[in-house]
Amino acid sequence: MRISTISTPILHAVEEHLQQLSQQERRVAEYILASSASIVDLGIRELAGKCGVSPATVTRFCKVFHFKGYPDFKMKLAGELAQKPAHNAYQDVIAGNDLRTIAAAIEANHVASITDTTRLLDMEQLQQAVQALCAAGRIDLYGVATSSIVAQDFYQKLIRIGKNCTAFADPHMQITSASTLKAGDAAIAVSYSGETPETIAALRCAKDSGALTICLTHYGSSTLASLADIPLFSSSLEEGMRRGDMASRIAQLHLIDILFMGMVSSGFEDYVPKLEHSYHNVRNYR
Repeated sequence: MRISTISTPILHAVEEHLQQLSQQERRVAEYILASSASIVDLGIRELAGKCGVSPATVTRFCKVFHFKGYPDFKMKLAGELAQKPAHNAYQDVIAGNDLRTIAAAIEANHVASITDTTRLLDMEQLQQAVQALCAAGRIDLYGVATSSIVAQDFYQKLIRIGKNCTAFADPHMQITSASTLKAGDAAIAVSYSGETPETIAALRCAKDSGALTICLTHYGSSTLASLADIPLFSSSLEEGMRRGDMASRIAQLHLIDILFMGMVSSGFEDYVPKLEHSYHNVRNYR
């Protein structure tokens, strides 16, 4: 079957996870990839008929990719397809490139990553995450390797508004801390792949301890996303040499900034004086 050349975060995720789907779900995926532009005009029974599957299979397919159902999937895919393609697509760095070309390529990758991630945002999920973090008595942040940098960034933001939080990069300390969480606490796990064993173990332990769990991962199906109470997604379009440590980090930092500013905005009277107080104190040491 001919695959559509239209590149959107949703279509990319469907193509990326094609081999992980059941045989019937794969029929739905292949039809969507081949005829994505026609989906907006099809009801669930019509799509099921064209794929030779039941409407229940279409619904299961949509939920694999974290949609509430077929109407939610169709609406969000239509929204992506209606967007004009980014002026600068993802670019790889090749041998012999001069610095001007490299700088332009990295800029294009970062801009595209932020744009694609913003298009993927589920405002309802984001609002739930903001409310949970504002209300949390204690917040754990988990991430290893590059993801630990993202967790550390959120930690230094949260500490400035007086939140009781810690970022852990050591897997043993992640589990140790997660085991002492309780209801009313929150844990955030960062992993672009969504399959980092240490991060999955820490979030599962936090969940078993009664804490609300949030994850930041790439868009699509992953163990971490299925485990979290509130999964938040960044762009998954990037491919090529080591780009997972570049554009994906920028996309996740973009998500962190949105979460933080959402918290400050919703708790303005409480958080802004703390931000001002920490700012003026730190200035004394500059």
